[in-house]
Amino acid sequence: MEKIVSLCKRRGFIFQGSEIYGGLANTWDYGPFGVELKNNLKRAWWKSVVYERNDILGMDAAILMHPKVWEASGHVENFYDLKSDCKSCKKRFKAADLKDPKKCPECGGELTDSRPFNLMFKTHQGPIEEAANLIYLRPETAQGMFVNFLNILDSRHPKLPFGLAQIGKAFRNEITPGNFTFRTREFEQMEIEYFVHPDQADKAWQDWIDYRFQWYLDLGMKKENLRQRPHEKDELAHYAKACTDIEYNFPFGWSELEGIANRTDFDLKQHAKASGKDLTYFDDAAKQRFYPYIIEPSGGVDRSVLAFLANSYHEEKVKEDTRVVLKLHKQLAPTKVAVLPLLRNRPEIVELAKKIAFDLKKSWVAVYDDTAAIGKLYRRQDEVGTLYCVTVDVQSLEDKQVTVRDRDSMLQDRVSIDKLKEYLREKL
Repeated sequence: MEKIVSLCKRRGFIFQGSEIYGGLANTWDYGPFGVELKNNLKRAWWKSVVYERNDILGMDAAILMHPKVWEASGHVENFYDLKSDCKSCKKRFKAADLKDPKKCPECGGELTDSRPFNLMFKTHQGPIEEAANLIYLRPETAQGMFVNFLNILDSRHPKLPFGLAQIGKAFRNEITPGNFTFRTREFEQMEIEYFVHPDQADKAWQDWIDYRFQWYLDLGMKKENLRQRPHEKDELAHYAKACTDIEYNFPFGWSELEGIANRTDFDLKQHAKASGKDLTYFDDAAKQRFYPYIIEPSGGVDRSVLAFLANSYHEEKVKEDTRVVLKLHKQLAPTKVAVLPLLRNRPEIVELAKKIAFDLKKSWVAVYDDTAAIGKLYRRQDEVGTLYCVTVDVQSLEDKQVTVRDRDSMLQDRVSIDKLKEYLREKL
């Protein structure tokens, strides 16, 4: 884990939030390579669940919602942790994590009795901080899809089963975040709410478990590092009939990447009751009106990025050196091509290399780099997962060819400049 954290900082994937001011605990900023990896992951998800299916529609709901949404959903009443404060060092701890409920694990001081603390971040709408203006930062993206169920029916007229997909920020005032980007107070979710006839819900739930599990494998996740863990009855959310987590074997142990839950008809019933709106679905063929069940595959963007970084991190001996490579799937790799001049003191080579890089940028994420000797440049690109390195040398000026190096095999091909895009297109 230390190696991954070090690489992320050194190569511009992930930085500590507000670092020059000493940092803000458990906030993280994505640098140039990190934001590309994160965006590629989200694109791969959207492609899989929206573009490659006929039963999913995309949407993007507001972060700030009417406070009654969270009353209806049960978050105001039920979304809390029991926490205790240390009377000496003033630190706060989640009661469930304490071995001794009376003794501070940090300083040994006396702890207060545990009290409930709601996990939602509170803010106020408008310039005056009054109770009437209290609103929340959403703790999940799901409710935005539930409250738009009627809008989707009226505007798109979909037939069951159908789903809504959304990627967006959520916020939880966790007391014990940690493990780098795995658990943070500000995070991004990739969620689907799949509306289905109650009789078909069990099958749809299993189908989504299989479909989502395969997605991770298709993007290069090692099968031995993935598993499915069904929830026990006593750990199910109050609204769920069943839930299975897809877990990854992180360096710190097995932890959840994504949960696939059968939420039954709880959500639509709750919002119908609280809003006074009819949120049932009318089946024309059966002449039947009912509340659909909801299957929810919900994954974390940030923890998925971390899992793919851990999964792709690879060290190997090359002669006397250790080569570090991020063997990221081609869909996820932040940079597809790097163009490198063999001799940076030869203006004509540099000019040709920059010209090639600029041309490649029109088709792929490509970079130009001349800040070190060629050996170091290769190692640098290996560390960030760049798929191909294109080297421009003295001979390139004469034969109009460049050397293309494959990241994983390190094998090299000599390719004509005018055929370079065609060559890369076949590979990428």
